[in-house]
Amino acid sequence: MIRVFVTGMGAVSAHGVGVAPLWDAAREGRSGSMPIEFERGIGAVQHAAVLRGFDPETHFAKEDYDRLDRFSQFAVVAAREALDEAGLDHAATAGPRTAVIVGTGIGGSTTFEEGCHDFFALSKRRTNPLTVPKVMANAAACQIGMRIGANGPSFAVSSACASANQAMGIAASLVRCGVVDRAITGGSETMVTSAVMRAWESMRVLTPDVNRPFSKGRNGMLIGEGAGIVVLESEASLAARGGTALAEFAGYGTTSDAADLLRPDAASAGRAMMLALEEAGLDAADIDYVSAHGTGTVLNDTTETEALRIVFGERAGSVPVSSTKPIHGHCLGASGALELIVTVRAMAEGRLPPTINWLEADPKCALDVIPNVGRPAEIRAAVSNSFAFGGINAVIALKRAGN
Repeated sequence: MIRVFVTGMGAVSAHGVGVAPLWDAAREGRSGSMPIEFERGIGAVQHAAVLRGFDPETHFAKEDYDRLDRFSQFAVVAAREALDEAGLDHAATAGPRTAVIVGTGIGGSTTFEEGCHDFFALSKRRTNPLTVPKVMANAAACQIGMRIGANGPSFAVSSACASANQAMGIAASLVRCGVVDRAITGGSETMVTSAVMRAWESMRVLTPDVNRPFSKGRNGMLIGEGAGIVVLESEASLAARGGTALAEFAGYGTTSDAADLLRPDAASAGRAMMLALEEAGLDAADIDYVSAHGTGTVLNDTTETEALRIVFGERAGSVPVSSTKPIHGHCLGASGALELIVTVRAMAEGRLPPTINWLEADPKCALDVIPNVGRPAEIRAAVSNSFAFGGINAVIALKRAGN
């Protein structure tokens, strides 16, 4: 079977542009949560993990960025960093052997909200003629592909919180099957708008104060924004150009609960983990770290704990687990990509990121959640979980480069 490797990574998060500020915050346990204000108001919840001070003019010519919604801007910037780290230029990516697959839960929500406000509230008779191409979910993938000349498969994956993991998993499958030599993939989301935040608030799943996954006293999740893009390459492509692997994308598993739109199923989530391990040729005993979905809601964290018990058995309470969502926020379609990037850096540096804001153990979440402070550890193999509304589960298994 063709082996697939991560050869480049790029990120935009509440902590800034680049993988380095994201990893520094994850390693040190710094939250990106901050007060937010909207001109049109959002109700009671007034904090999120947002990137302030992002100036499109430092990354794009004005006539260019005017054509891109914020989520596409983030994706393109992250893709540039990933390609630079991989050492791939336009000559290498142009043509049919490069795929671009980017996940997003909502797409161009900023453009959509502005257009609706102009039309309904301000009674403007004309909307921006670029509204549709800016809003569409595949805009980020198209914008990346056009810039690098990629003529291979290009599309968006939109499956809520599982979008990035499914996008990366499908991309890896295309490489593994020999359809393409490389894929630029991940996820992007910028949903911190007044209408979207009010919708999340109405579901009563947002924390009114602090996000604390798996902890006693947890009371909801923290919304965030960002983009994570990685370059996946076949072993042959990597060897031919003398590139360097950051990690091996060893396995991918995805399942659907096919039960309830909102209530997760532990058995189905556990099966996704086992499928990822099976493709990777790993046993549960081989896993040194779990990057949990860990949203900080009462139901999600207890269900994920049950799923981990199904997979790890008696070892479930001792395998290190952490959720980095209190650090970068729950970025919906981008979360899985940001978490994979953090996991790859954790493997490379031998440092487990903490689950911050943890107060005390919840008997229903009897896990080693690495509370509040990270710890050194040898991470030879890891899994990264994403579980979404709609009952969609997507899990990625990674091996340390050189294993």
